[in-house]
Amino acid sequence: MVAIPITRSISIDSDELTESFTRASGPGGQHVNTTDSAVLLRFDIANSPSLPEAVKYRLAALAGTRMSNAGVLTLRSEGARSQLLNRQEVRERLIALIREATIVPKARRPTKPSKAAKAKRVDTKARAGAVKRGRAKPAVD
Repeated sequence: MVAIPITRSISIDSDELTESFTRASGPGGQHVNTTDSAVLLRFDIANSPSLPEAVKYRLAALAGTRMSNAGVLTLRSEGARSQLLNRQEVRERLIALIREATIVPKARRPTKPSKAAKAKRVDTKARAGAVKRGRAKPAVD
């Protein structure tokens, strides 16, 4: 059980992560056909005691299709030929995703357009209308 630091106040236990290894797709010759270098990391967000509820909620939103209905986040890495490098890469991606979820979004304060902005919009519309009227064929009397 090793604690993986995420932020100053949040860390997750390595026991909460489940890693499985499979053969990576793509080219690589005979060696790639015999080694399980691709890493599939699973992290149960819903049942994690390490994460606050607000972070779990934002993490679920960030995860999108990478999260199952049961609340399990699944990340896969097969870019490197080395299993060790793939493990490091997929853990770094998980940490980055959780760090992003710890950021509380600023609440949007609705604003109204200024009088000058409204006047400018009306003037622009009037100018555009005048240009269009100028393109019309002259009326025959």
